[in-house]
Amino acid sequence: MAKEQGRQIVAQNKKARHDYLIEDTFEAGMVLQGTEVKSLRMGRASLVDGFVDIERDEAWLHGVHIPEYTQGTWTNHAARRKRKLLLHRSEIEKIERRASEKGLTVIPLALYFLNGRAKVEIALGKGKKTWDKRHALAERQAVREKDQALGRRLKGMDD
Repeated sequence: MAKEQGRQIVAQNKKARHDYLIEDTFEAGMVLQGTEVKSLRMGRASLVDGFVDIERDEAWLHGVHIPEYTQGTWTNHAARRKRKLLLHRSEIEKIERRASEKGLTVIPLALYFLNGRAKVEIALGKGKKTWDKRHALAERQAVREKDQALGRRLKGMDD
Protein backbone atom coordinates (compact mmCIF):
# COMPACT_ATOMS: atom_id res chain seq x y z
CA MET A 1 0.00 0.00 0.00
CA ALA A 2 1.41 3.43 -0.96
CA LYS A 3 2.11 5.99 1.72
CA GLU A 4 -0.15 9.02 1.89
CA GLN A 5 1.50 12.28 0.90
CA GLY A 6 0.45 15.87 1.48
CA ARG A 7 -2.19 17.50 3.62
CA GLN A 8 -5.82 16.32 3.56
CA ILE A 9 -8.15 18.54 5.57
CA VAL A 10 -10.84 16.77 7.58
CA ALA A 11 -12.45 19.73 9.39
CA GLN A 12 -11.93 23.48 9.71
CA ASN A 13 -13.19 25.92 12.32
CA LYS A 14 -14.15 28.84 10.06
CA LYS A 15 -16.02 30.56 12.86
CA ALA A 16 -12.81 30.81 14.92
CA ARG A 17 -11.22 33.25 12.47
CA HIS A 18 -14.39 35.34 12.63
CA ASP A 19 -14.69 35.33 16.43
CA TYR A 20 -10.99 35.60 17.35
CA LEU A 21 -7.98 37.66 16.35
CA ILE A 22 -5.38 34.95 15.70
CA GLU A 23 -1.95 35.79 17.14
CA ASP A 24 0.09 32.59 16.84
CA THR A 25 -0.47 29.07 15.47
CA PHE A 26 1.00 25.67 16.35
CA GLU A 27 0.77 22.21 14.79
CA ALA A 28 0.19 19.32 17.18
CA GLY A 29 -0.24 15.59 16.87
CA MET A 30 -3.05 13.82 18.69
CA VAL A 31 -3.35 10.60 20.66
CA LEU A 32 -6.29 8.82 19.02
CA GLN A 33 -7.97 5.43 19.20
CA GLY A 34 -8.33 3.28 16.09
CA THR A 35 -12.03 3.98 15.54
CA GLU A 36 -11.37 7.73 15.82
CA VAL A 37 -8.83 7.55 13.01
CA LYS A 38 -11.28 5.59 10.83
CA SER A 39 -14.01 8.12 11.52
CA LEU A 40 -11.64 10.98 10.63
CA ARG A 41 -10.62 9.25 7.39
CA MET A 42 -14.32 9.26 6.47
CA GLY A 43 -14.16 13.07 6.85
CA ARG A 44 -16.35 13.35 9.92
CA ALA A 45 -15.45 15.81 12.68
CA SER A 46 -16.53 19.15 14.15
CA LEU A 47 -14.25 21.70 15.81
CA VAL A 48 -16.92 24.29 16.61
CA ASP A 49 -16.98 23.90 20.41
CA GLY A 50 -13.33 22.89 20.77
CA PHE A 51 -10.71 24.43 23.03
CA VAL A 52 -7.30 23.50 24.42
CA ASP A 53 -6.50 23.29 28.12
CA ILE A 54 -3.08 22.84 29.76
CA GLU A 55 -3.19 20.45 32.73
CA ARG A 56 -0.05 19.32 34.58
CA ASP A 57 2.30 20.29 31.71
CA GLU A 58 0.20 18.43 29.13
CA ALA A 59 -2.05 19.92 26.45
CA TRP A 60 -5.57 18.48 26.10
CA LEU A 61 -8.13 19.07 23.37
CA HIS A 62 -11.69 19.36 24.74
CA GLY A 63 -15.07 19.59 23.04
CA VAL A 64 -14.08 18.33 19.58
CA HIS A 65 -16.75 16.03 18.17
CA ILE A 66 -15.51 12.97 16.29
CA PRO A 67 -18.59 10.78 15.77
CA GLU A 68 -18.53 7.06 16.48
CA TYR A 69 -17.33 4.84 13.66
CA THR A 70 -20.38 3.20 12.10
CA GLN A 71 -18.76 -0.23 11.68
CA GLY A 72 -17.18 -0.09 15.14
CA THR A 73 -18.07 -2.64 17.79
CA TRP A 74 -17.97 -2.39 21.58
CA THR A 75 -14.47 -0.87 21.21
CA ASN A 76 -15.92 2.34 19.77
CA HIS A 77 -14.80 5.66 21.27
CA ALA A 78 -16.77 8.37 23.05
CA ALA A 79 -17.60 11.18 20.61
CA ARG A 80 -16.56 14.15 22.79
CA ARG A 81 -13.80 12.71 24.96
CA LYS A 82 -10.73 14.81 25.75
CA ARG A 83 -7.70 14.02 23.61
CA LYS A 84 -4.05 14.51 24.45
CA LEU A 85 -2.06 16.78 22.14
CA LEU A 86 1.54 15.98 21.26
CA LEU A 87 3.64 19.13 21.55
CA HIS A 88 7.20 19.86 22.61
CA ARG A 89 7.57 20.96 26.23
CA SER A 90 8.83 24.39 25.12
CA GLU A 91 5.72 24.88 22.98
CA ILE A 92 3.42 23.89 25.85
CA GLU A 93 5.21 26.30 28.19
CA LYS A 94 5.00 29.10 25.63
CA ILE A 95 1.27 28.51 25.07
CA GLU A 96 0.56 28.33 28.80
CA ARG A 97 2.58 31.47 29.56
CA ARG A 98 0.98 33.59 26.80
CA ALA A 99 -2.54 32.33 27.49
CA SER A 100 -2.32 33.23 31.18
CA GLU A 101 -0.52 36.58 30.76
CA LYS A 102 -2.52 38.20 27.99
CA GLY A 103 -5.86 36.49 28.51
CA LEU A 104 -5.70 34.64 25.21
CA THR A 105 -7.71 31.53 24.37
CA VAL A 106 -6.27 28.42 22.72
CA ILE A 107 -8.60 27.17 19.98
CA PRO A 108 -8.38 24.51 17.24
CA LEU A 109 -8.42 25.89 13.69
CA ALA A 110 -8.12 22.78 11.52
CA LEU A 111 -7.98 19.01 11.77
CA TYR A 112 -6.11 17.24 8.99
CA PHE A 113 -3.90 14.35 7.93
CA LEU A 114 -0.28 15.23 7.12
CA ASN A 115 1.57 12.37 5.42
CA GLY A 116 -0.87 9.88 6.97
CA ARG A 117 -0.75 11.22 10.54
CA ALA A 118 -3.63 13.08 12.21
CA LYS A 119 -2.69 16.65 13.16
CA VAL A 120 -4.54 19.60 14.61
CA GLU A 121 -3.66 23.26 14.05
CA ILE A 122 -4.21 25.23 17.25
CA ALA A 123 -3.98 28.98 17.71
CA LEU A 124 -3.69 31.58 20.41
CA GLY A 125 -6.59 33.93 19.82
CA LYS A 126 -8.00 37.03 21.43
CA GLY A 127 -11.79 37.37 21.33
CA LYS A 128 -13.13 40.05 19.00
CA LYS A 129 -15.79 42.51 20.06
CA THR A 130 -18.91 42.95 17.93
CA TRP A 131 -17.64 46.18 16.40
CA ASP A 132 -14.35 44.45 15.46
CA LYS A 133 -16.33 41.84 13.54
CA ARG A 134 -18.36 44.51 11.73
CA HIS A 135 -15.17 46.41 10.90
CA ALA A 136 -13.52 43.29 9.45
CA LEU A 137 -16.62 42.56 7.32
CA ALA A 138 -16.67 46.16 6.06
CA GLU A 139 -12.99 45.96 5.11
CA ARG A 140 -13.52 42.72 3.17
CA GLN A 141 -16.52 44.23 1.38
CA ALA A 142 -14.52 47.35 0.45
CA VAL A 143 -11.66 45.26 -0.95
CA ARG A 144 -14.13 43.13 -2.93
CA GLU A 145 -15.82 46.22 -4.43
CA LYS A 146 -12.46 47.76 -5.30
CA ASP A 147 -11.34 44.58 -7.08
CA GLN A 148 -14.61 44.38 -8.99
CA ALA A 149 -14.35 48.03 -10.10
CA LEU A 150 -10.74 47.49 -11.19
CA GLY A 151 -11.75 44.39 -13.15
CA ARG A 152 -14.57 46.25 -14.89
CA ARG A 153 -12.22 49.11 -15.76
CA LEU A 154 -9.59 46.73 -17.19
CA LYS A 155 -12.27 45.12 -19.38
CA GLY A 156 -13.32 48.56 -20.67
CA MET A 157 -16.72 48.51 -19.05
CA ASP A 158 -18.28 51.66 -17.60
CA ASP A 159 -18.96 51.89 -13.87
